[in-house]
Amino acid sequence: MQLEDASRSQELLDQQEKDLAAVDEKIKKLIGDAKEPYPAELTKQLEALHKEKSEVQKYVVVDQNTSLNNRIIDLRTPANQAIFTIQSGVCTLFREFLLSNGFTEIHTPKIMAGASEGGAQVFKLQYFDAPAFLAQSPQLPKQMAICADMNRVFEIAPVFRAENSLTHRHLTEFMGLDIEMAFHDHYHEVLDVIGNLFTFIFDGIANRFSKELEIISQQYKFEPLKYNKVPLRILYSEGVSLLRAAGHTIGDLDDINTTQEKALGVLVKEKYGVDFYIMDKFPKSARPFYTMVDPADPNYTNSYDLFVRGEEISSGSQRIHDPAMLEASAKAYGIDTSTIQSYIDAFKYGAPPHGGCGVGLERIVMLYLGLGNIRKTSMFPRDPRRLAP
Repeated sequence: MQLEDASRSQELLDQQEKDLAAVDEKIKKLIGDAKEPYPAELTKQLEALHKEKSEVQKYVVVDQNTSLNNRIIDLRTPANQAIFTIQSGVCTLFREFLLSNGFTEIHTPKIMAGASEGGAQVFKLQYFDAPAFLAQSPQLPKQMAICADMNRVFEIAPVFRAENSLTHRHLTEFMGLDIEMAFHDHYHEVLDVIGNLFTFIFDGIANRFSKELEIISQQYKFEPLKYNKVPLRILYSEGVSLLRAAGHTIGDLDDINTTQEKALGVLVKEKYGVDFYIMDKFPKSARPFYTMVDPADPNYTNSYDLFVRGEEISSGSQRIHDPAMLEASAKAYGIDTSTIQSYIDAFKYGAPPHGGCGVGLERIVMLYLGLGNIRKTSMFPRDPRRLAP
């Protein structure tokens, strides 16, 4: 693995792949149904095509596994140096904005007695003589901080998800950027803060890291992110309507799948001209147990997702702050409430209405830079097949 090869422009490699495919297609058509040994004239033509193919194949392609298996060399490329400088910058911008808006940084445990999100996507471990779990999010502890009169909190810390999923955007361990805050009148107060936070981050990347963006674009060409200073918000029902108008089949209460999510991103870009938007009022069936139901329609919730370039980067909501309602909801989701009793009890001393969101750091950077795979923005990625280096 040569550093020069690992640093090469993706545009050149993509063009080489197309050129090689074109030569292979010529060879396939030339051979047709012919059987070996080939006639002399056919052999001569094939030799010419194979020579053409060798001339087209100018560059060594370093595949992703080779890069990750030799990550210490791979991290030396100019693009990777720039990517992780920007990733560091995103954390700085996140922290700067929140500290300047009255938030306190907290640090919550990553070993939990119960699953914080419910479901099966949790890593189990033995904690002395009792079972425990790696935290799927800091959701429960950060809400408990709100109950303790810490009205605005945030955390930057690892998150663990036992998703046996080998996709371009999933990892089993990633860095979570989480916020939680009390509000006075309406959960859209939280959305206002979140929207301003992302505008601050996106502006900050463009203004502080222009050199790094230029270096990255030389290897991985991407279109600058388009967004409004006041982020676009649409209702979930509008998203469903846009998809249906484009020929997609989706019910009013169905969760939007990955294919529909990407299609919606294209539709929103065509209609509103932005790559970043917020979608509000998700169906109850698509949200965790602690999500507040919409008082106007119990089939929906006071919840929202944030999207960049047609992919979700953050999920959030108003949380249930009434202990009886919270316990009933947890039971309805099949959660053993004895494992989260201290969380439920925290609300019995009085809790303000509150909400927040969780953001994947690697996913933000991947989508802002249009990199196409989250492993490019994780220094040492962990997925179902990778536990080293």
